[in-house]
Amino acid sequence: MKATGVVRRIDDLGRIVIPKEIRKTLRIKEGTPLEIFTEKEGDIVLKKYSPVSELSSFSQEYAECLSNVTNLISIVTDKDGVIAVSGTSKKNLLEESISEDLEKILDKRELFVSDDEKHHPINITKKNLENQIADGTQIIVPIISNSELVGSLILIDKNPKSNNQNSNVIIAKVAANFLGTQMEI
Repeated sequence: MKATGVVRRIDDLGRIVIPKEIRKTLRIKEGTPLEIFTEKEGDIVLKKYSPVSELSSFSQEYAECLSNVTNLISIVTDKDGVIAVSGTSKKNLLEESISEDLEKILDKRELFVSDDEKHHPINITKKNLENQIADGTQIIVPIISNSELVGSLILIDKNPKSNNQNSNVIIAKVAANFLGTQMEI
């Protein structure tokens, strides 16, 4: 655990204020669900709750099925990081923080399809790697559960001459919708 040097008092209603600097650094916004943990030593730990992470093994299996059927790279994220990858090296992406570009796309809650004319492919994570999957056609669909944004499903086609884009968009939408129905907020 890392000390911040910040001390706060609990008010008469049992509330404590998390300083703005910490909220900004950890991307905690108003309405962000936090899970509360206690430790034997009496420590209280707050952790951002992610329904997608709760289903990480399920999401991994689902990503592998998508990748096997479509022959595309399949990625599942929550609002903060990558939780499942299939069809490429997992070690470069798994558990990495998502990029600001991906955050902006998710905030719009709309389908994003990269193409050479309108939208260029984006980096998925903040990690600046040479083999970052920022080439090929990217299909990014937000995962919505109970009208809340919980993450994204990303399919990446590294074949620039593929004629399956419309089918892949439909598959991505169905997959994201299904994942959204499996999560509870």
